[in-house]
Amino acid sequence: MISYEIHGLDELVSKLNKLPEALKNSVADSEELLIEKAEGYAQRELQSSVKYSSGELARSFRHEIKMSDNSVIGRWWNVDPVAIYREFGTGRNGEMSPKNLPENITISYRQTPWFIPADKVDVDLNELYRMPKIKINGKTYYRTNGQIARQFVQPSIEKVAQEAPDIFKNNLNERFRELSD
Repeated sequence: MISYEIHGLDELVSKLNKLPEALKNSVADSEELLIEKAEGYAQRELQSSVKYSSGELARSFRHEIKMSDNSVIGRWWNVDPVAIYREFGTGRNGEMSPKNLPENITISYRQTPWFIPADKVDVDLNELYRMPKIKINGKTYYRTNGQIARQFVQPSIEKVAQEAPDIFKNNLNERFRELSD
């Protein structure tokens, strides 16, 4: 008859029971890091491409990580309504400008020009964007067909998507090392 003794079985079972929680926390930490990186890339793009800015758009990002029993969901968005106009453009100019749209997104663009009261903006839109100034009943307006898309979110997402596999792998390896200590 052969007899054997297993040493450390209780410790192994204890570590295996901790594995699902460690995995979920690793995914949440990785998502947090990826969102922070994407936000950093987007802010750098905004700051390098906007001449006249208060920085409000770059400071208007928000994010959250929600964990449930079976999932980890990360969300990242910008609360400034200007963000969507900058990202996808406006009017005919926005429609015709090159852009990378996320899957299942279709955008409708206004096809007729519109007028912006000159006294409602604090910069000269003619000088900045070559919008013609028009006087109507003694009031000055800028006439526009919209602005081209100047994406800053989608390129940031694409950039972090390339980094994501390594970030997830490294974070998971670290969690597993902590379990084995």
